Amino acid sequence: MFLTGGLKSLLPHVLRRIIRCNRLSISNTSGMAEGYKQANVVILHKSLADDFEKFCHANNGPLPLLYRSKPGDWKCPSLSSDSDIRTDCLQYKIYEHGACTGSLKSLKEYSEQLKDMVTFYLGCSFSFEKAVQNAGIPIRNVEQKCNISMYKVSICTLTISEDDEFHRTLLEAQKFLYAWNWHAASVEVGLLGIPDLSKPDYGDPVHLHPGDIPVFWACGVTGVEAVINCRAPLAFTHYPGCMFITDLKNDNVTVRSSREVPQVHCISQDPLHYSIVSAEAAQKIKTLETLIGIDPGDRGIIHLRCQDELLKACLSISHARSVLITTGFPTHFTYEPPEENDGPPGALAIAAMLQALEKEVAIVTDQRAMNLNKKIIEEAVQLGILKRPVPLLSYQRENANSALMFLCENGNPGRPRFDHLIAIERAGMAADGNYYNARKVNIKHLVDPIDELFLAAQTIPGITTTGVGDGGNELGMGKVKDAVKKHIKNGDVIACDVEADFTIVAGVSNWGGYAIACALYILSTCEIHDRYLRKAVGFPQLSKKMVWLLALPSVTKEEKLLKTLVRHRVRSGKTASLEMEVDGLPFYNTHLLMIEKLLQEAQQ
Repeated sequence: MFLTGGLKSLLPHVLRRIIRCNRLSISNTSGMAEGYKQANVVILHKSLADDFEKFCHANNGPLPLLYRSKPGDWKCPSLSSDSDIRTDCLQYKIYEHGACTGSLKSLKEYSEQLKDMVTFYLGCSFSFEKAVQNAGIPIRNVEQKCNISMYKVSICTLTISEDDEFHRTLLEAQKFLYAWNWHAASVEVGLLGIPDLSKPDYGDPVHLHPGDIPVFWACGVTGVEAVINCRAPLAFTHYPGCMFITDLKNDNVTVRSSREVPQVHCISQDPLHYSIVSAEAAQKIKTLETLIGIDPGDRGIIHLRCQDELLKACLSISHARSVLITTGFPTHFTYEPPEENDGPPGALAIAAMLQALEKEVAIVTDQRAMNLNKKIIEEAVQLGILKRPVPLLSYQRENANSALMFLCENGNPGRPRFDHLIAIERAGMAADGNYYNARKVNIKHLVDPIDELFLAAQTIPGITTTGVGDGGNELGMGKVKDAVKKHIKNGDVIACDVEADFTIVAGVSNWGGYAIACALYILSTCEIHDRYLRKAVGFPQLSKKMVWLLALPSVTKEEKLLKTLVRHRVRSGKTASLEMEVDGLPFYNTHLLMIEKLLQEAQQ
C-alpha cells in the first residue's frame, strides 16, 4: 500500500500504474504529479457523443475538451503513452437514467458495454495548482489533505438547441482560498447563489483561515451534472476529485501581445468584486481619459483628475444589468428653460451604447424638466441616436425611506432595481445643502434632491456610482472636493459634497459621456473581458460588434442633437448663447475634433 508522501514528484505513468493496482490510500488526486495536466472524465454512449461535444465547445470554460476517444477505445494516445481509462482513475461513478447507482474502483466489468461508448477527457483546475502555489497563494484543501469544495451555482450553461439533451445543466464552481485580508461572507451568496460554503455539493468542506477570500472558477464536474440531466441509460464519470493524470506538462503559455495580457481591477468593495480586461483595451481607455482631461477653459480641472477612474467606472458599468442616468444643470436661472446644453448629449451617448449592449437604462431628472427631456428623447430616437425611448423618471423626497424605495424593490436593499447610477453634468449639493452654479448663485429652487439616490446607494451592496463633471460642483464630485476648494474658482462655496464611487473629470462633461460610450465599446470587443463577463459560458458576443459600432457617438449625430437642443432653447453653459457651442466652445472646431479623436482611439 502506498501513502501520499512523495506522490507529488512521481511521473504520471508511474502514478497511473500504482492507481491501476489499487495501491493508494488517498481519496483524491489534488496535489499529485505536480506540473502535469489532470483531466475530468465523462463516458457516454456513442449516440450522445456528438451532442456532448457540441455542449463542451459551447461551454469551454467548465468543459475544455482535451480529447475525445473513438467508440470502444480505452486509450488516449495524445494525452498519455500507456493508459486504460477502465482502471486509471482512483474511483468512478456509475449513472443509470440520470441517477447515481454506485461508485467503482474499476470499469473492467463493464468492458462489453464500453465497446459502444465514447470517453471525453476535460481540463481540470488541479493542473494549475503548482503555479498558484509558486505565486505564494496557499491552496487550503491541499494543506488540509482533503478534496476541493465544489458547488452548484446559479449560472446556467449555454444550450446547443431547444431540445438539447443537456438543456440548462448547472455550472459547477470550484473554490480555493486567497490569503488576503477580507472576510468571506457575501460574495459567494450574492453573485453565485451558494447558500453555505461549509456544505459543498461535491468534495469536502475546506476550513477557512482568518482573512481568506474564496475564489471560484468553472469546474469540469459540470460534465457530471450534464450526465445526470440527460438521463442516459448508462454513463460513467470520474469520482469528483479523482482525476485522470495525463503526460502533458503545464508549460507556461507564451503571451504574444498586449491583447492577450490580462489586467485585474477592483470595481467594488461591497461586495468585493474584481473585473478583468486586456492590457491593450485598458491602455485604449486610459488614452480616452487623457484626451478628455484637457482644460480648454483653463479652470484648473487638471488638479481634480483621478487616474484610471474611467476604466474602473466602465468595467463596473459593463457588469451592470440596469443603469440609471441623471443629468441637468439649471445654471441659467433667469431663462426658461434654465438648463445648459452640456450634459444631455453625453447622457444620451451613454444611453445609446447601453441599449446596444442590451442593458436596461432609465433617466431620472427634475420634475419641472420632464416635458423638455421627453421631447429631447423622442427626437433622439427620430435622429437615430437612440434605438428606442429611454424611460424618464422623477424623484421627490416624501420621507426618510424615499431614496431606498426608489432604488430597491419594496425598499429591500437585497433587491436593487439598478446596479449602477451615473450622474453627468448634474447639479450637486454643496456642504451647506444648497446647489450653486459656477458664479456662486444658489439654484436650489430649481433642483430636485436626486443626490439622495447617490447617498442611499452608498449603503446598498451591489449598487455602484459614477459622477462626471468639469467644474467640481457636479453630483459625484465630492470625491475630489478638497481639490475643488483649493484649485477651482469659488470652490470653497460651490464644491459638491456628495461622492461617487468613480469620478470622471473632463474638460467638458459631454466629452466624459462620449468617452464612457467609447470605453464600453472597447470593453465589449475585448475578448478577455467578454470571456469574463460570460463566466466562460457560451459563445463570444463579437458577432454584435456592428450593433455596438453604430451606437457610438458621431460628429453627425452630435451635430443634429445640438441643433435640437438649440431649437428647444437649451443654452451654452458659459455664455447662455443659443449658438452651436457648448460651454462657450464652438462645436465645429472644438467638440467635433474631440469626438473624432475619441472614435479613432476606440476603433483602432
